[in-house]
Amino acid sequence: MSSSESPGTEVTGTLQHAAWQARELPPVEEVRPGLWSVPVPIPHNPLRYVSAYAFALEGGGLGLVDCGWEHEAGWTALTDGLAGIGAGVADVRGVLVTHLHYDHLGLAGRVREASGAWIAMHPADGEAVAAFSGRDAATAVDTQVEFLVGLGADRDTAVSDVGDPERWERFHRMAVPDRRLLHGDVADFPGWSLRAVHTPGHTPGHLCFDEERTGVFLSGDHVLPRISPNISTVPGGAASPLRDYLAALADVGERPEPAEVLPAHEWRFTGLAARTAQLREHHEHRLAELLDAVRAHPGGTPWDLAAHLTWSRPWSSYERGMRVFAVTETDAHLRVLAGRGAVVGTPGPVPRYTAA
Repeated sequence: MSSSESPGTEVTGTLQHAAWQARELPPVEEVRPGLWSVPVPIPHNPLRYVSAYAFALEGGGLGLVDCGWEHEAGWTALTDGLAGIGAGVADVRGVLVTHLHYDHLGLAGRVREASGAWIAMHPADGEAVAAFSGRDAATAVDTQVEFLVGLGADRDTAVSDVGDPERWERFHRMAVPDRRLLHGDVADFPGWSLRAVHTPGHTPGHLCFDEERTGVFLSGDHVLPRISPNISTVPGGAASPLRDYLAALADVGERPEPAEVLPAHEWRFTGLAARTAQLREHHEHRLAELLDAVRAHPGGTPWDLAAHLTWSRPWSSYERGMRVFAVTETDAHLRVLAGRGAVVGTPGPVPRYTAA
């Protein structure tokens, strides 16, 4: 029996949903013959876990979509999960990575070392990973601090929120993919028809996968059943990631309704078109709230204006990574408003916005 979480959607991953409510890790499940979801925990993160998907390949071996955060508990969960379906990491032939974030790509390098598997990503994210691997963490910290100062932060606060280079080291040791996967390409998973769907926004190269034989849709972080994924600006990133995300949401919402949506977090569900419409409506409400804040506080920077928006907890409690995400998400929304002609940003090193 399924239960509804959002209007127009139905929870189909009932064991996942029950585990979420109980704050437990869900079980490994065979969601289609030869296709399993394997939860891999994320340390100290409200998302709790990422669902890696294991595909039994024609002719033997496994293919994985996403791997999980690189830490010992994650590695144990992944290896134990594969053992529970009668396989092991050595059986992995290839890894498809939906996007470059550490909870999806982190364990891919370790899987490749243990199995010789290839790793495939969209080149927009793959090239970013290659660029990360060629930089030291101290340089990355300096870049991020300057970016936040350019959004209106004072330097001392930016330095405190970004943190020490040691916090960034792991992001510069992620596996560089050895295969490129473009929109419309079919992944090399024999026995399956996993077609890549480029859905930029959460990251520039985010991919979903349409499994055409079974009708399931692997949505990565692009469409989640309960929360809206973070859409933020980043140094050297897309000019308007939220504009890209909204366009990709519209495209996905117009696709034939899949038999089931398999997201990277939370639980499986049906009602993809309804969920994409809800997410688009959420961002339109957010844009309207931000426009009101600009009108009430003309000349505000992204850093200033973030403090006047509604968040999940009091703004005074936001610091470090949470505050960085909130401010960069506000910046992404301001860029959409500017692109629509609703606000005007003053030229200069720090943009200040007024209503048009």
